Amino acid sequence: MKSKKKVINDFGGIMYSTDPGFSYEEEETSPVDVPNNQQNLKVMLDRKNRGGKAVTLIAGFVGEPEALEQLGKMLKTKCGVGGTAKDGEILIQGDFRDKVVELLKKEGYKVKKSGG
Repeated sequence: MKSKKKVINDFGGIMYSTDPGFSYEEEETSPVDVPNNQQNLKVMLDRKNRGGKAVTLIAGFVGEPEALEQLGKMLKTKCGVGGTAKDGEILIQGDFRDKVVELLKKEGYKVKKSGG
């Protein structure tokens, strides 16, 4: 998923400091491993900004980037196509919505088909 835009509330109300040595310390939030049966994944077909070519988009993954890469690799291997996994999303080249939904359900994920 894309990183959220920072708003004033994210900084505890600090808007401006006249102290030249001031630096705001951001809290590190590490993704927590959520069990497969508690993940709510959405599988949809996407054609935007891809020259009319269709990709299967799996969104809503919460967890470590390594787990996302591993799940993406498994799906690409089972479908026999290429793709990528980044920012909490997995892209599989082509229209494999039904196959991906079946594979994810076998792995224990909660999956919904989204979009047309």
